Amino acid sequence: MKQIEIFEISSPCIGVCQSGPTGYCLGCFRSRDERLHWTKLEQDVQSKIIKACAIRKKRFAAKKQKPLANDDKPQQNDMFE
Repeated sequence: MKQIEIFEISSPCIGVCQSGPTGYCLGCFRSRDERLHWTKLEQDVQSKIIKACAIRKKRFAAKKQKPLANDDKPQQNDMFE
């Protein structure tokens, strides 16, 4: 039996609306289809998407914080050369 939500789940959109390298929005971390069909989805599905977005955001932040290997570090030129 499906539980009915009393309050509408609002969109997690923060107005960035820009796709990142994985195809997810860099603002809310929803896929294109999740953004497109948000208002037509049932609340239990919206809730699952919001939980998935939180996981995607954590993974993105962790990946961004990874230290670069010595070979990957950008080279800075001496400004007096």
